[in-house]
Amino acid sequence: MKIILPLALIIFFSACNGNQNEEDPTLVVPGSGIAAPKKIEYTILNQFPHDTSAYTQGLEFYNGKLYESTGDFINSSLRITDAKTGNVVDKHMMGTDIIFGEGITIFNNKIYQLTWQNKIIYQYDINNIKKPIQTFSWPYEGWGITHNDSLLIISDGSANLYFVNPTDLKVMSTISVNDNNGAVLELNELEYVDGFIYANIYLKNRIVKIDPESGHVVGEIIFPELLAPNEKVADRTDVLNGIAYNKETNTFYITGKRWPKMFEIKMN
Repeated sequence: MKIILPLALIIFFSACNGNQNEEDPTLVVPGSGIAAPKKIEYTILNQFPHDTSAYTQGLEFYNGKLYESTGDFINSSLRITDAKTGNVVDKHMMGTDIIFGEGITIFNNKIYQLTWQNKIIYQYDINNIKKPIQTFSWPYEGWGITHNDSLLIISDGSANLYFVNPTDLKVMSTISVNDNNGAVLELNELEYVDGFIYANIYLKNRIVKIDPESGHVVGEIIFPELLAPNEKVADRTDVLNGIAYNKETNTFYITGKRWPKMFEIKMN
């Protein structure tokens, strides 16, 4: 779910997302007695400009370049961005009045881009973001996507994470993400780093660190308001979303939808 709706609708859709996969035979249901997640400390190292037209859905470093996927229907795009200046180096406008761009990941020199409710995943060659080379069907909503050494990992706004064959998009297994309070819903943008999955929680200034074997949340970052009041534009500046890990510096870049800034942070 990507557009802020009235509270009643948010509750309705969240309930639907939470129940949509009750019959999934691959679902891993964790046991009880989950420990509270460890609070992860962090340091803000830098602040960089960010394009305020970018309704950020996916963010990823690859071979020194920052790739970004944006939503908002007709304004949805796939782009390459200069992380330090915020300038858009290359851009493909892929949205329509019904196509809403979502998360991205890059695996084996292929870019995978989700769509929200269209049940479509686009695949691009890393050397040409202007036109998809393949289109896949996907049975659920598309929210966030990342990958481990062999499989794509996709979120759909529920507590589920799907482990997916990158060749044919077949779901190989599913885990349910839980913390000490129960199911963690609205998993959004994803990043896989050093054997753990980091997930932005939609509508919250919270990033959780997930053990992909158990689905347990083992750590979390709770951010304060990162933008000052005078940096927000009414009805434009939206929620925190976007996690990219730069392995060259061992730092994370985070931003939000139409935010004027991107933050480089070091997790301690």
